[in-house]
Amino acid sequence: MSFHRSALAVIGASAFFYVAAETLPIGLLPQIAADLHVSEARVGLLMTSYAVVAALSTIPLTAVTMRVPRNLLIAVTVAIFAVSQAAATFAPTFPVLAGSRLLCALAHGVFWSVLGPIVARLAPPDQIGRATALTSLGNSLAIVLGVPLGTALGQWLGWRFAIGSMAVGGVICVVLLLTVLPALPPLPRDRAAGAGRQLGNAVRILRDGRVARLCAVTTLLVVGHFAAYTYIAPLIRRDAGLDGAGLSALLLGYGGAGLLTTYLVGRHIDRRPGPLLLILLAAQAVSVASLAPVLGTALAIVATLVWGGAFTAVPAVLGAVPLRVAPHARDAASAVYVVAFQIGIGGGAFVGERLVTAGALGRLPLLAAVLAVAAGMAVLFSPRVFPARISADEHHRVAAEAAAMTR
Repeated sequence: MSFHRSALAVIGASAFFYVAAETLPIGLLPQIAADLHVSEARVGLLMTSYAVVAALSTIPLTAVTMRVPRNLLIAVTVAIFAVSQAAATFAPTFPVLAGSRLLCALAHGVFWSVLGPIVARLAPPDQIGRATALTSLGNSLAIVLGVPLGTALGQWLGWRFAIGSMAVGGVICVVLLLTVLPALPPLPRDRAAGAGRQLGNAVRILRDGRVARLCAVTTLLVVGHFAAYTYIAPLIRRDAGLDGAGLSALLLGYGGAGLLTTYLVGRHIDRRPGPLLLILLAAQAVSVASLAPVLGTALAIVATLVWGGAFTAVPAVLGAVPLRVAPHARDAASAVYVVAFQIGIGGGAFVGERLVTAGALGRLPLLAAVLAVAAGMAVLFSPRVFPARISADEHHRVAAEAAAMTR
């Protein structure tokens, strides 16, 4: 089986725009708040509302679209993304802006649910982790370029121009997806099953202890991360005194560190996922905890860069797990993993908003560190989900089980 690099690259580019657009309000909090006459804390809740809608809609929408060809479905989700970003660009009020993001959130969960299984069909069985890491480079680049450049564009030309650039990027990705993706018809078992049965499969997959543990680790880690990361702009302003161009440069460094780490991690995901994830979680816990006190510019910059390098690579490791532990139900397992991630984003942004409103900005890094440690302990005691080493025989077994489900 060939490694469809060009198709994977376009999927990664689509992921770039999804992640950049979802997190863009983080860097544009002051501009959006001032223009639409709302508080920064309320703008931060755009992350929460987006995540709540994505979490609630992912499983049912994934279930009812199982009979749609995968290549067409992912292109449609990116098209909806482009339309929503265009609407956000011209939003006259904050409720209209929030509504346009909720439209995007409906497509978001389906996009991420089908992304993993599509990647698995575009790569050999023993290189699925590598392929997942390749598409995850889009996530990293979104943080490297999307958020900092979007922040810089927002400060230079206005936040509407920054969001409008996301719409243009989405249109380009739709064209490329329709051009380079091979035909990916629904699997025979999915074509034969109704939406009700598919929905039941997604719910039942949680009975698999390995999938449930993956979701628990994901939720713990992401709640802590996004509680702090949603308010990284005011945190860096407090700790390092950086704003404007300085903040954009640090966000660029944050993502750059993550890009490098994702590339390095991608070479080993298929062999040693457990140790890799523990190293990343330990680095995140230490670095983000260091931001709790006011460190001064130099130390705050170093801690932020390590934090970016650690967390940005984590989704590459976690995203490959549903494909490995549930080869018989990859779409369902990916859907519940996406829900867990969105619960983490929404829960984290909500908790962060509550603490910021209460004047407890400095507690956000401590919360993120504690939950990273808790996630690390769960990983340590889940060797069947996050094994220390994966043998070639195990890769062949997973491939055989996945192939059996296509007949």
